[in-house]
Amino acid sequence: MTRASDSAPPRKSGGPLELAREVLRTEAEAITQLVGRIDASFALAVEVLLASRGRVVVSGIGKSGHIARKIAATFASTGTAAFFVHPAEASHGDLGMITADDVLVAFSNSGETAELLAILPAVKRLGAKLVALTGNPKSTLARLADVHLDTHVDREACPMGLAPTASTTAQLAMGDALAVALLDARGFGPEDFARSHPGGSLGRQSLTLVRDVMRIGAAVPTVPLTATIADALLEVTAKRLGMTAVLDGPRLCGVFTDGDLRRALQRFSDLAGTGMAEAMTRNPRTIAADALAIEAVHLMDEHNINQLLVVDGEGALVGALGTHDLLHAKVV
Repeated sequence: MTRASDSAPPRKSGGPLELAREVLRTEAEAITQLVGRIDASFALAVEVLLASRGRVVVSGIGKSGHIARKIAATFASTGTAAFFVHPAEASHGDLGMITADDVLVAFSNSGETAELLAILPAVKRLGAKLVALTGNPKSTLARLADVHLDTHVDREACPMGLAPTASTTAQLAMGDALAVALLDARGFGPEDFARSHPGGSLGRQSLTLVRDVMRIGAAVPTVPLTATIADALLEVTAKRLGMTAVLDGPRLCGVFTDGDLRRALQRFSDLAGTGMAEAMTRNPRTIAADALAIEAVHLMDEHNINQLLVVDGEGALVGALGTHDLLHAKVV
């Protein structure tokens, strides 16, 4: 009796680590080769998709079908109305989802996928455009397409050369390139992205404004410009934000932080009597209340600070926030 192991192909030398590295190298090479194929056909595909008065219908079967589903989702989340249709189901009624104003984007490595080819006559009769991504420019699907994008790979990452690996990676990369090119052409921005991602961490980062997380009113540590270091220390301790704003009337003129205290210890012998005008940091980093909270995170990271003061267009203090406020709101 023959055991399964007797008929198994020989294993690659070097073990799993070297094989993993080889897989990554192969798939990276497959993507790199696509760069040279970004030409007039790619630009035409973008034009066809932009000109569509309907939606983008993405289709494929097997592993290419999984890639097609992902690209449909990426289109939809970045400003291009799109959905996935299974080609086999299309032959049994789902073809009614496709209209003359739509564009069919078909994924097939061979370009000879029977289920896709079966629905093409009906799609063509409707008048819908066809953009095909295949690994064979001479295939039936490529020849029937209004625009063909070549995703050919020299070899699969699978040691047997059978399992779709590098080919699906190439399809994914080319599909993403299309989605991003469309995103840019549509002028799709952060606010548009936020409307498509209201849930989860992406939604919180995209939708949460500084005003939603900042401290206001009595929770904001403040002292007047006439205050001393002793006064400022009492306010910093009471409000527990690691700093206090220094105000000249309603206008922000400085900030006094833990760092300013350490510097004051080195500079002044009479801390209790030293005024804010001498000890504070002038022109502190600020942010607007209508800015995205994630922008506050980036500003803090860029300048290595843990707190930000929030001002209006006239420079008046309206709030404050610290790293803990952003953590509590799950922005970071």
